[in-house]
Amino acid sequence: MKLFNSKKTVDSEPKADGICRLPLSSFSQNKFLILFIVIFIISLLVFVTTMINEMIDDKALKEQQTKLYEDMQMATENSNEIVENKMLLEYKALYEQNDEFIGWLKIEDTVINYPVMQCLEDENFYLSHDFYKAENSNGCLILDNDSNAGVGTRANEYVSGSKPSTNLIIHGHTMKSGQMFGDLNLYKNKEYGFSHNIICFDTLYEKREYELIAVFYSQIFYENDDVFKYYKFFQADSHEEFDNWYNNIKEMSLYDTRVTAEYGDEFITLSCCAYHVKDGRFVVVGKRIK
Repeated sequence: MKLFNSKKTVDSEPKADGICRLPLSSFSQNKFLILFIVIFIISLLVFVTTMINEMIDDKALKEQQTKLYEDMQMATENSNEIVENKMLLEYKALYEQNDEFIGWLKIEDTVINYPVMQCLEDENFYLSHDFYKAENSNGCLILDNDSNAGVGTRANEYVSGSKPSTNLIIHGHTMKSGQMFGDLNLYKNKEYGFSHNIICFDTLYEKREYELIAVFYSQIFYENDDVFKYYKFFQADSHEEFDNWYNNIKEMSLYDTRVTAEYGDEFITLSCCAYHVKDGRFVVVGKRIK
């Protein structure tokens, strides 16, 4: 008597694990193929959508910059008024459009040429919004809420105003397009640092210049970690506080900038994400020289 045999009978010999299996049917194979195609299409759509959104945001950012420049130029052309302890005319025009505008950061021969915002109610707001408060993945440069940009001018000893913090920390996104602080890590190269050693930061009241003093990698630590945290230093009320911060940033610096500082000097710190460790940061520090 012949035994009935078909392609759907179990294998005549058990597998290595001792379990007999039915071979995959063509239907099962098709299900896997369809699933793979669906996943691929969804992934492709997400990628394309992300790229399109980034292009739209970059275009909006460029249009914003053009509009802001036009507004500043118009303000200065329409008046020659110079009043001590009053807002600079070009920035007054922008402040009237958004009172969370705190200053302007510029580094020659780089893309860094942006307004700086400070939202005391929500420090993270401008991580995802532009100057006009419209959603934009580039966000804006943000002055840390623990930093005080100052009111008035050093020439007038900030009379009837307020002195700036010892250290102003400005945060920005590390954008793949290079926008915001996307190219800040070029400072890891010593030659680049020396050729881009002047950082210009204007407040609403005065134009300032800072000279590169340190460049280093760091990270955001847990609150109870007993380590140096560059992002916690805003005000040096004693020589000891200043020395601790200064000695650490000089020791961590990727190269000797040949610039020194002393207690009483003012500084600016530019901080962006880095990916050498979890919650990594890349940091550029400048000492005020003007």
